[in-house]
Amino acid sequence: MTDAWHILVVDDDAVYARSLATALTRRGHRVVCAGDAETALARAQTEAFDAVILDLRLATTSGLTLIPPLRALAPQARILLLTGYASIATAVEAIKLGATHYLPKPSTVDEILSALGREAGDDQVPVQETPLSVDRLEWEHIQRVLAAHGGNLSATARALKMHRRTLQRKLAKRPVRD
Repeated sequence: MTDAWHILVVDDDAVYARSLATALTRRGHRVVCAGDAETALARAQTEAFDAVILDLRLATTSGLTLIPPLRALAPQARILLLTGYASIATAVEAIKLGATHYLPKPSTVDEILSALGREAGDDQVPVQETPLSVDRLEWEHIQRVLAAHGGNLSATARALKMHRRTLQRKLAKRPVRD
């Protein structure tokens, strides 16, 4: 990548997207924002982006579904999946689908640019000293089952032997911190 990147920010939270775009622009990057999947794909068809910062939860779709078409339209672009609903399951799927990196929100602009700039994984990342909490394990399990059922809440609730509304309440909460 060059020093100044052309970056596509895909996030349905317009305030967050604008503030991230402003911060990236102040650092010398050209930034375009898209609030939905259709706009993001249309922009990727007409412009060559060096990087894409993609939110996991968009209003009408999962950011995971955008990774393959964005990768096809911009094979050289670094794709960063950024989410407030981080889980091991979505991180693994994002990387398998072609994302370059995955970060939980909130992340600083420095962390985002560092992730976009890294070419390889970090084999020196520290290993956690304590296992995940029971609440976090539950969140991770729900995310794995949800991914296995293609995001279908009804099928996921049946598989978990859980009422659909209970599942919706659990998913509406932020993920439990470690």
